Amino acid sequence: MSLLFSPLSIRSVTFPNRLWVSPMCMYSAVDGFVQEWHHAHLTQFASGGAGLIVAEATSVVPEGRISPRDTGIWNDEQRDAWAPIVQAIHHRGALAGIQLAHAGRKASTWWPWADERGSVPEADGGWQTVAPSAIAFEGFAEPAAVDAAGIERVVDGFAAAARRAVDAGFDVLELHGAHGYLLHQFLSPLSNQRTDEYGGSLANRARLLLRVIDEVRAVAGAGVPVFVRISATDHADGGFAASEAAQVSEWAITHGADLIDVSSGGLVAHQRIDVHPGYQVPLAATVRKTGRVPVSAVGLITAAEQAEQVLTEGAADAIFAGREWLRDPHFGLRAAHELGAETNWPPQYLRARWR
Repeated sequence: MSLLFSPLSIRSVTFPNRLWVSPMCMYSAVDGFVQEWHHAHLTQFASGGAGLIVAEATSVVPEGRISPRDTGIWNDEQRDAWAPIVQAIHHRGALAGIQLAHAGRKASTWWPWADERGSVPEADGGWQTVAPSAIAFEGFAEPAAVDAAGIERVVDGFAAAARRAVDAGFDVLELHGAHGYLLHQFLSPLSNQRTDEYGGSLANRARLLLRVIDEVRAVAGAGVPVFVRISATDHADGGFAASEAAQVSEWAITHGADLIDVSSGGLVAHQRIDVHPGYQVPLAATVRKTGRVPVSAVGLITAAEQAEQVLTEGAADAIFAGREWLRDPHFGLRAAHELGAETNWPPQYLRARWR
């Protein structure tokens, strides 16, 4: 039996398989509202065999967007716009998750295919960004160091967004603590030079993340899984390291998280990453073993046998993939066919199941 296509139960949710779609920003929202593009983009993966589809980094407050074109869930109207997408994913037999996010000092930037680069000026629709300390990401505008009231706004924003996400029907909530965004900025000593209770020691640097987990867990109740995506290393001297990631992950589980989605990097522009197939899998294995927590692996996992091997070797409990789903929205069905595994095929596609 294929591990990749075996079910996985977390709290009250049973995932039909362990090949999942990573959150991928589309930079196609209007005032935080999802559009027809998002509906077509996300539901195609459900028809293509994904067990779980996690919608892109979705900001919990307006100033938390990576770009002015990012999705949001900071008001009820945005919640209601998400609901039909969730229903369509469910109708096609998959589960739906959402990644709740705040970009911190990496907010208010131009989208990837814009002619400009760096931060969007306020005159062009940008805004003042915030961060643990007034240290800019290289090439971006300097953020303001968030004060105590600002921290409370962040925590409240995550909690309110989680409530809306549950009400919209999402099966999984993922907190974005990776890729150099706000929660990651607090974790790393390269971006967090505070001297209050949110800076200094690892326990202090993890305080905001753990507070957010507490609040989101309370909103999610006993049944809804809460995932946390982390960058297990900054790939830079003096930054957040895998040993710290394992400790923070263990704390996260204690505070009510259910699975750690292990990625890496994104905090600083001078990072040095050796990118190759499965390059982040060893980080997932370290967090899983050292932190003794359930994890998912991600990072250039592009083939069925490769994904199966990650699971059989015990490096992770599930697989997230991104680019391969963009190349082939039926990656799940193709992987099942190649492994000879049983999975739920749409009846319209059954003629392609075995031959």
